[in-house]
Amino acid sequence: MLEFKPPWRDASGYVDVRLNEALYEADLAIKFLEQGLHRNAAGKAFQAWKAVLAAAAALNRDLVAKRYPGTVKDRVGVIRSRVDMVIALMPTVRMREVAGILMDKYGWEVLYLTDLALSIHEFQYNGLDPGGIVSKYVNVHDAERDVRHLAEKAIEWAKRLGEAKSN
Repeated sequence: MLEFKPPWRDASGYVDVRLNEALYEADLAIKFLEQGLHRNAAGKAFQAWKAVLAAAAALNRDLVAKRYPGTVKDRVGVIRSRVDMVIALMPTVRMREVAGILMDKYGWEVLYLTDLALSIHEFQYNGLDPGGIVSKYVNVHDAERDVRHLAEKAIEWAKRLGEAKSN
């Protein structure tokens, strides 16, 4: 079991936990695909990428802080840095924005993979939609392909970020 370490207490520990989370979630996504559990796999692949994005944001806190200045109150009323709350929670609604900020460091791939993750997240909740109204996925082959790709990319990025952190 991974112990959560908030970025305001232990930034390095937080990154380690999120990168390990990404590896575990991506591995589960691939295993779920092999069992035909497509929507469960989509959820795991999404969580894997969300963890990667949070770790990348924590590694580049100063860059992300430019977009999220100031402070906010957390759930228990403690005043925290806005950037730390975004990094710690990585709200789905902020993922594309954070990826856009990180493009300066990581290039277009971070935005592309975040868009893919958000599409997969939509599929997780809505399933296949032959009409293409509530989901971009109209057949299981496309969904499976994208989930597998995102899971594999999450593993690749988690390993790359872990190596970069060590150097």
